[in-house]
Amino acid sequence: MVLRLRSRTFGDDVPLVMAIVNRTPDSFYDRGATWAEDAAYDRVAQVVEEGADLVDIGGVRAGYGPDVDAAEEIRRVAGFVGRVRAAYPELVISVDTWRASVGRAVCAEGADVLNDAWGGHDPALAEVAGEYDAALICTHTGGLAPRTDPYRIEYDDVVRDCIDRTTALAARALAAGVARESLVIDPAHDFGKSTFDSLEVTRRLGEMVATGWPVLVSLSNKDFVGETLDLPPGERLLGTLAATAVCAMAGARIYRVHNVRETRQVVDMAWSIAGRRPPARAIRGLA
Repeated sequence: MVLRLRSRTFGDDVPLVMAIVNRTPDSFYDRGATWAEDAAYDRVAQVVEEGADLVDIGGVRAGYGPDVDAAEEIRRVAGFVGRVRAAYPELVISVDTWRASVGRAVCAEGADVLNDAWGGHDPALAEVAGEYDAALICTHTGGLAPRTDPYRIEYDDVVRDCIDRTTALAARALAAGVARESLVIDPAHDFGKSTFDSLEVTRRLGEMVATGWPVLVSLSNKDFVGETLDLPPGERLLGTLAATAVCAMAGARIYRVHNVRETRQVVDMAWSIAGRRPPARAIRGLA
């Protein structure tokens, strides 16, 4: 199906790479490298040059850390969204937030996508997306509150739970006025999951794709990769790309990543092997 991210539309033959831009001082991966606004802006310029289709701007660390209230989150991201929008009028801008007040502020500044990283914790976020004709990403967190880690969490069937919860969120967003073609579901590797759960979600991602909703995966340098290979965040790229290839073969549409250029090549190769994308050129044996 066609995917519409506010003013931009993409056919189902186009996989999208979403680059992570953290406006946080304590990100698990970059350790605050793009905390300063100018550094974050330089990061946007870099990933656009590398071929990112979207940028995903976040103002709060996903895991445990100092409290960041809504006013501070807005201060970190809203004006920055406006700056990026002015410089890149055609770029799709996503904001990673679970708060409706933040969603309203960033949509007013030109954000196209609200990445609801905590699975409908604030139901009004979907209403904001509907009001601004923004896209919404519906995320599975196993019912956890924002910024909490799973503890002895168990599922009868983790993939079934991902499907049921994310499609329910999508249906609720549809009722709140979000367009059908602007809704995406995300199994959310690591969020509300053990490493075994995230591996199973990766292995069975095709079941989520089969629902007909476009699927986003956020695999980049996650703990399930690190625990599987016994590696720290800075050494997880190859494991991340292996998981990316599996998800690409299954048909995931959006890939939220730190490493744009490498991900683009892996996804394009996997999609070509799967028969969804022609080679950039194919003259071997023909000329």
